[in-house]
Amino acid sequence: MRTKVLKLLQQANRAYISDGMIADRLGIPRKAVWKHIGELREMGYRIERAARNGYVLRETADLLLPEAIASGLDTEIVGKHIVHCEVLVSTNPEAKRFAEEGAADGTVVVAEEQTGGHGRRDRLFFSPLGKGIWCSYILRPTFLPREAPKCTLMAAVAISRAMEAFGIAAEIKWPNDILHEGKKVVGILTEMRADMDRIRYVVIGTGISVNIGEEEFPEPLREVATSLSIICGEPISRIAFFQAVLHEMDEIYCLVEREGFASVLSEWRRYSVTLGQEVRVIDVRGDTAFEGCAADIDEDGALLVDTAEGRRRVDAGEVSIRPRACAR
Repeated sequence: MRTKVLKLLQQANRAYISDGMIADRLGIPRKAVWKHIGELREMGYRIERAARNGYVLRETADLLLPEAIASGLDTEIVGKHIVHCEVLVSTNPEAKRFAEEGAADGTVVVAEEQTGGHGRRDRLFFSPLGKGIWCSYILRPTFLPREAPKCTLMAAVAISRAMEAFGIAAEIKWPNDILHEGKKVVGILTEMRADMDRIRYVVIGTGISVNIGEEEFPEPLREVATSLSIICGEPISRIAFFQAVLHEMDEIYCLVEREGFASVLSEWRRYSVTLGQEVRVIDVRGDTAFEGCAADIDEDGALLVDTAEGRRRVDAGEVSIRPRACAR
């Protein structure tokens, strides 16, 4: 209901609207209107009141509300339906719940805060209130289940494109991180439910650190993580950046559905900070490690590493980049 109150204020286009009119249109008592107005003010909206005129919205908050995101967004599939939550433990479980209930292809679940966001191998992901874009995409693609791992590469390319549009250089570290000058800005976690011959749904969780100050990061992360605002030296509109990401995700996803992943893999190579580097690979169980040169990715998105014993194919695992680049 609070979102509906906000929508009426926005539709008034900086004109006053009385609490009585809001109450009548929404079928709620005036006391409820006052309550929702108060909550919106607490969330950062500057709403003024004149005794005889009612309320007027003077300044909006940078909240990732569906109405704010939809304004000016022209996508075919991704972001046509957005589920906004103030606080979630993690967006991926919520997205999977919606997917099981029949959520449409391209539905996006976004939270202002995650209290238990996590990445691969259940590592916690710092997701403070109002400081990033913590969201999950529900996709129902027509390609086969074996292609699903490449959705991580697809999301990485989309977000890297959006960063470039904002003048920020992006570096993709295989398989699921986006860096800037060696520091992590974005984490991606892809999950799937499928039968042998078809995908029921893919959920791509992405965490983008947008306006986190350097001192706000927990001490262990300050040396390895950064945010868009730190890079740019000024706050970034989360709404504008989210719209850019949704636009790129939609464009790439529609292309993949029509033509396959070839162009995504090619573009991923352009952003890659892993290829051509000496790397140390720890397998998914964490008990086997080897080193070599990251030579390429294959058509399935697996990393190809040249070692002293020959080329090895890595489907999943932990990759750390060593200081020295190698010849490709």
